[in-house]
Amino acid sequence: MGIAVKICGLSTPETVDAAVKSGASHVGFMLFPASPRHVSLDQAERLAARVPAHIGKVGVFVDPDDKAIEEAISRQFLTALQLNATAPARLLAIKNRTKIETWGVAAIKRENDMQAALGFAGIADRLLYDAKTPEGAALPGGMGLRFDWSLLVGFQHPMRWILAGGLDPSNVTEAVKRTGAPMVDVSSGVESAPGVKDVDKIAAFLKATATL
Repeated sequence: MGIAVKICGLSTPETVDAAVKSGASHVGFMLFPASPRHVSLDQAERLAARVPAHIGKVGVFVDPDDKAIEEAISRQFLTALQLNATAPARLLAIKNRTKIETWGVAAIKRENDMQAALGFAGIADRLLYDAKTPEGAALPGGMGLRFDWSLLVGFQHPMRWILAGGLDPSNVTEAVKRTGAPMVDVSSGVESAPGVKDVDKIAAFLKATATL
């Protein structure tokens, strides 16, 4: 069966089809103009139409305003929202208004970042642990950075959680075995260039996770 896997930052029919064919549990559409993986709502809706109902369709936002969320929700093709760089209180306000599954994101570099993640307890439906990007970076993720996985060992997670940050076909098996992650998220690790997904790398990543 394998663990749950989200292939994030998809932007073409071919790569969406590759993720679906190879067994992804979720696909992610980056709705953030500064990202090289950005797609418009129209593009995301067309791509989502290729995805079977049993696969989650996640809209990925970075500290979104109410208008951005409302426009996306009104299309009714997303099954979850991933809110990067969004504080727990703001996430709760969005979740209460939209009534859709809502994921928090914890940027991790040191042990105290893990403790800060506890602020999402009872608020987010899932919590994604990602590597903290350098100060002043234009993007909150998708840069191929990984954090110290040992920070997750023995940690009492307050909710369903997802491991992200620097994963690729060559290291995802080790990452899951070390951390016990029930779900993983990959973006740059299945690309040939920033924002350019590689169908062979998508297939290899999902093959690596299929028996975990």
